[in-house]
Amino acid sequence: MNPGTIAPAPVRPYQAYVYAYPHKTAYRPLAGRPALRDLWADEPKDALSLYLHIPFCEVRCGFCNLFTRIGAPEGLTTAYLDALERQAGAVADALGEGARFAGAAFGGGTPTFLEAPELERLCDIAERRMGADLRAVPLSVEASPATATADRLAVLARRGTTRLSLGVQSFVDAEARSAVRPQARADVEAALGRIREAGIPVLNIDLIYGIEGQTERSWRHSLDAALAWHPEELYLYPLYVRPLTGLGRKGVPETDAEWDARRLRLYALGRDHLLARGYEQVSMRMFRRADAPATGGGDHVCQTDGMIGLGCGARSYTSGLHYSFDYAVDMRQIRGIIDDYVSRPAADFARAEHGRAMTGDETRRRHLLQSVLQAEGMPLADYRTRFGGDPAEHFPAELARFAERGWLDPAAGPDRLRLSAEGLAHSDALGPELFSPAVRADMAAYDLK
Repeated sequence: MNPGTIAPAPVRPYQAYVYAYPHKTAYRPLAGRPALRDLWADEPKDALSLYLHIPFCEVRCGFCNLFTRIGAPEGLTTAYLDALERQAGAVADALGEGARFAGAAFGGGTPTFLEAPELERLCDIAERRMGADLRAVPLSVEASPATATADRLAVLARRGTTRLSLGVQSFVDAEARSAVRPQARADVEAALGRIREAGIPVLNIDLIYGIEGQTERSWRHSLDAALAWHPEELYLYPLYVRPLTGLGRKGVPETDAEWDARRLRLYALGRDHLLARGYEQVSMRMFRRADAPATGGGDHVCQTDGMIGLGCGARSYTSGLHYSFDYAVDMRQIRGIIDDYVSRPAADFARAEHGRAMTGDETRRRHLLQSVLQAEGMPLADYRTRFGGDPAEHFPAELARFAERGWLDPAAGPDRLRLSAEGLAHSDALGPELFSPAVRADMAAYDLK
């Protein structure tokens, strides 16, 4: 990577974070509610990924549009785990004999919103109901500083957690308040100390750039504060202001062009700062310490075929269908979906409700997206073997545009498609350009709720 600033391309650099394709806003109710047993009958099941979703947080950050609610009335977390166990039983029955899991993750929301005995139960659901051996496979768990308590961390460490991701966002108290994430740096540091004491092998720290009032100096301050803990991974996220979020109601103080330019400057500063300190860039967002153990949980997790998602905000992926429950951002809508989830009998969990069929074209787009947005790029042989052709044949216009903008690395050689430093910096513009017209149309037609 060449150090220095990033020149804005002739498109807006921050359009969408492509963490899964297609996005849930392109999902629709599935005709006939297909049975999971039929959907999984002919699928490979010897190396599945397992994801358990906990839709609760102690506070909702101003930038967050995840499927989560603030707090939980008395008895709701117990009712939710009851429903999760019923769903796990129905899904395990549908998978049948021979299902094996190669990796697991607990996400949300904030999984550590659950108290220590509830986390024990969550692990039991994954192990006893689904058959995942959490001590033998990579297990990634998300946490917040306020919920990373010693007793919760002890449960996670004992049950086999290999990676814990802590959402810090900023070590500057004023910036945390600006992002509507009320936390004090002293509490963040105390949480990080407890995580290190728990002995979980991989610590990931999430930071955000582009917060109102953030400067290059304060951004470097947060980076150095994170580096003081020698995290095995760091994720650097650009701030997005999305509809129906706290910051979305407040608006962006700068013009779009000013904000884009500032985020690009901060991205370049953060990238170069970490590269100079022994970190390797895995994607636009992810940086891994060169000597860190590989324990899974990276950018690929939400993209893998053979994903079993449990919980009302989780997705599941077969080779031919992506499916989930209904999706919402508005708090009242989310509460309604959660209330519906916890009231369901086991039989209701044996069918898919919302989703999207994956055609040959969509599968090719997804493969290209999940590969080329990684810093190492995509081996062309893998693509040709799977799809019987070259990506330049299937996506000539898109790849020509990327090359014209300087987003492709000409030094990658004839056997690999790889982004340049400029292209990697503009991942959030490049990714959406690979969305199919049909997915774009359905996303645009989605009634945001």
